[in-house]
This record gives sequence, structure tokens and C-alpha cells, in this order.
Amino acid sequence: MSTWELKEKSTGVLKATIEGDQWSKAQDKAFKKIVSKLSLPGFRAGKVPAAIAKKHVSVQEILINAVDEVATDALVQGISEHDIQMIARPSLDIEAIDEKSVTLVYDIQVKPEVKLGDYTDLGIKKDSTRVLKKDIEEQISRLQERYAELELKEEGSVENGDTAVIDFEGFKDGVAFDGGKGENYPLVIGSGSFIPGFEEQLVGMKPEETKDINVTFPENYQEPSLAGQPVVFKVTLHEIKTKVLPEFDDELVKQANIENVTTTKEYEDYLKDDLKKRKENDAENKYTNDCLTKVVENAEVELPQIMIDEETDRMVDEFKQRLAQQGFNMEQFTQMTGQQESDIRSGMAIDAENKVKVRLVLEAVAKKENVEISEESIEAEYKRIADAYGMESDKVKELISPDSISYDLKLREAIEIVKKNKPAKKTEKE
Repeated sequence: MSTWELKEKSTGVLKATIEGDQWSKAQDKAFKKIVSKLSLPGFRAGKVPAAIAKKHVSVQEILINAVDEVATDALVQGISEHDIQMIARPSLDIEAIDEKSVTLVYDIQVKPEVKLGDYTDLGIKKDSTRVLKKDIEEQISRLQERYAELELKEEGSVENGDTAVIDFEGFKDGVAFDGGKGENYPLVIGSGSFIPGFEEQLVGMKPEETKDINVTFPENYQEPSLAGQPVVFKVTLHEIKTKVLPEFDDELVKQANIENVTTTKEYEDYLKDDLKKRKENDAENKYTNDCLTKVVENAEVELPQIMIDEETDRMVDEFKQRLAQQGFNMEQFTQMTGQQESDIRSGMAIDAENKVKVRLVLEAVAKKENVEISEESIEAEYKRIADAYGMESDKVKELISPDSISYDLKLREAIEIVKKNKPAKKTEKE
């Protein structure tokens, strides 16, 4: 016999009373286990007669050990009886206990209730996927930039976009500092690769001219002794090189080495098709994210902290795995970036909370729409995964349970429900 009461913040109390034959058998079993370990003078361990053992084992000890015999079964039965979706190991208290009965109280954290708002008419439209003339021109300019050459600038001074070949040495309070010197360094003006204000002061310089450049290091500069400090760089300009872009012609197109693309017309057609696909993909991803964001905003759900913590743990573990694949560990990463692991975790916790909310809302949508996944769909998904990773379906089945596959497919179907119930998007001539 059990009762269930849901309280605030997705916690609840399951109260179960065990009595009669079940409780008597639990006490007998507990007593036998105690006797099996009991050691008394004149008897080998575990060989003490029951009649004698009863004189040395208290009723309270038997009752407490009997709780261990029934606690798990009572919890499982209560969860099934009240359809409780437990998300963490519960705590257990004993409310009342004697030889006739025991009442157990479980404090349980459960999956929170989601109150769905509007999820079928959000007024969200996809971004335009039209490929404009300027989009193609930008890609052509990038191709020209890729194959541009630097030529010595015989006359004139440094201009934005030029490459200045310089010697430089930095001084703080008149003393040269480590790492502040370079010779014949090619600096692209406008690249922003030097301290803010440095490149701008090179504009107008002429070859073999020497100049003092005054700048201030950023407050967050990696070297503490220089962070936020004013310094002087003595700079000598040796050469000015200017970028010369190649003509956009068939020869340049051939250098791009794109299959079946050898002329400017073919290249422009290729760009239009490629940009169209990319814009459609970007628009679809943004549309999906916008829809999910709006559906979550419209819903009401209060997350238990443990769900956020568990998702954050998973994200941190995945991040560590990605670092390991690149030959790093978390300690090395924090040393390189100056971040603390706690800072990284705090940042991920924000994303973790959003991910959990999205998942719960999609579960609610799937439930309200009575989404069911067929065996055929599950088998098809196993095959898709197997093909994607070059594995046998049976091997995939060993790694991923059918329930997990079904759950993922339900969420995908819920996403499609949310997406297709929107106002029709405007059509545009491409």
C-alpha cells in the first residue's frame, strides 16, 4: 500500500506501508542474515543456534535490517503504481516501525511537468535563400584574394591594405621588454594583428623612415607586467608591398581546381548553386532554432537543479573527449586560455539548462500529439546509423537500445510538428 504526493520544484513524497506476511518474511530473512555473521564464545561464526541467537540480537536490529529487505521492492512497486518518472536516487526515511508493520517515506525528484503554450502557430518565417549578385561577387573577390601576389611599391607611402616590412623594438619606461622585438616583419596594415593603434600609426610612412609609435597594451593582455601599460615601439620601415589581384578569367578559375569548372561562366553557376545550398541549410537551421526557442518561451517548466547538473556533466565530459582527440587535457587547456575549469563549467551550465528545457518541451509535444514510433522506423534508423559509420546493424544494436532510438525519433517527429505548423513562408523568385 502506497501514496504519492507531488510537491514544489518537481519533488514528491512516496509513502509505502509494508505489513502482514511480507513484513514477517522480511524480518525472518533479516534475522537469518544476522545469525549467519554472529559470533559467540563456544560457537563457530554462523553456527549459533537460533534459540541462543535470539537472546543476543535485539528486535530493533532485526527491524532495521528487515527494512533493507523490502525498501527496494516497495520503491519499485510505488513507482509503477503511481507512474513516477524518477530522475535521481531518492532519500529514505522510516516514519514508523514495529514487528507488525513499517512505513517508509521516499523523497523523490521527478521529471518536471511541462505546461505547453502555443506550439502550432508561432508566426516564424524562414530567412530568404535568394542568391544575390553581391554574394557571387564576394566569392569571386575571395578567389582573387587567394591568388593575389605582393609587389614592391616603388613610390608612395604606407596605405591601408599594404604589407609593411618593418623592424621594431618595444620599450617600457625606456627599457626593452621581452618578446617586443622583430626584424623584417611583414605586417598587413588593417589586419588587426598588432596592438590596437599600432598599425594605424604606420600609415603614411615611407621606406627607411624611422618612427616612435606610442601604444597602450590591453588590460587583459596575457603578460601581466605589460597589461594596461603604455609603451613605445621604435619602428623602421624597409619596404612597402602592395597586393595585386589577378584578373577574374578562365585561367584563374582553373587554379581553383573545381571538378568540371573551367570557365568564368561555369564558376559563377557553381557559386550560385553552392551558395543556394548553403543558404538553404543555414536558413533551415536558423528556422528550427527560432521555432524551438519560441516554443520553449511559450511553455512553463521549472527545472530541478540535478537535471541541469547532469547535462552539464555530460557536456564537460564531451568537451574533455574532444580535447583528448586533439592531444590536450583540461589542465593544459586552462593554462593556455587562462580560464578555470569552474568558469568553463559555468558557461556550459547555461547551454545545459536550455538543452534540458528543449528536450522536455519536445517530449511534451510528442506526448500531446500521441507520437508513436513503429518497429519499422526503429529498424530503418539502425540501418541509417550503421551505413553512416560503416558498421553492421547488429553491432549498432549492441551499442544503442531500441528505447533510445525510439526516444530520439519521437523528439525528431516533435520538431517536425513544431516546424510544419507555421504560417506558410513567402516564396521568392531565385
